[in-house]
Amino acid sequence: MQAMRFARPASADRRPLVLEEGEPPVPGGPEVLVEVRACGVCRTDLHVVEGDLPPLRPSVVPGHEIVGRVVRTGEEVRRLSVGDWVGIPWLHRTCGRCEYCLTGRENLCVAKVFTGYSVDGGYAQYAVGDEAYVFPLPPPSDPFRIAPYLCAGVIGYRALKLALPRPGGRIGFFGFGGSAHLALQLAARLGYETVAYSRNPDHLALAAELGAAESVLTSKPRIAAPTPNLDSAVVFAPVGEVVVDALRELKKGGTLSIAAIHLTPLPSIDYDGLLFGERKIVSVEANTRADAREFLELAFRLRLETRVSVRPLREANEALADLKHGRVTGAAVLDCAAT
Repeated sequence: MQAMRFARPASADRRPLVLEEGEPPVPGGPEVLVEVRACGVCRTDLHVVEGDLPPLRPSVVPGHEIVGRVVRTGEEVRRLSVGDWVGIPWLHRTCGRCEYCLTGRENLCVAKVFTGYSVDGGYAQYAVGDEAYVFPLPPPSDPFRIAPYLCAGVIGYRALKLALPRPGGRIGFFGFGGSAHLALQLAARLGYETVAYSRNPDHLALAAELGAAESVLTSKPRIAAPTPNLDSAVVFAPVGEVVVDALRELKKGGTLSIAAIHLTPLPSIDYDGLLFGERKIVSVEANTRADAREFLELAFRLRLETRVSVRPLREANEALADLKHGRVTGAAVLDCAAT
């Protein structure tokens, strides 16, 4: 099989991923071997490749928004069969025994394993998943549009759940990439008023198409300090300063959730002006399987639209560089069957 692997962290601009040839992995026990059709390019992949997340192994194949068909099963597999379409997400496995797993908070497991970080992921023609953490999918007419559901969609959903205001409230989305363009659609279709904030005019144009009630170009200087007008906010941009920008827009009693696995340092926060008034900040760490099941059910029922740019597997370096420099509108996806 072909796979894109990197041996040491480096800037995406230096093309750290190398195309390699090898044998497909062999699934054991509860594992399934999946022939990968599509794998989304997530900002977490960029953090893994560039070393924002510390390396966990000498080399790894990134990718955790995987859509494909089961082609082989381990001896303990009972639920899935050869030929089934499935999705393999970021959360690859948990211990099932720690205090977090035993209290329904497996996303906080002290020994969790991650697809495309702890174990090889989906920038490849084949990938392995644990049956208990793999999600059955209806046969997709376009697997490239489903791939972003597996992380961008799920993590955006969890962030949205943690920040939801009263029914019909006004929600701000700061940074409008693959995750935000799904979360905003979901919020709009559930009856919330949505506002997109971005420094990229193309991203804001997409937000307007997908149902944003208002779009704010953040690179444009403001004439005066804004009056807080958001009931809640979700920050997707991995930039600490954006958290403070979002707090300036947040009304009393509002919640701000940060949907980032890595964030640049936070500047000082004026407690009296930005936090007082029962405003809350909550971080998002991974997601539970329940989050994924809930989101996938909603995404298919509400027919959430994904805007994707598709590249062949061998162009994974270019896809990561485009993501890094804001050249992706919507989500980037790799065609892993294209050799």
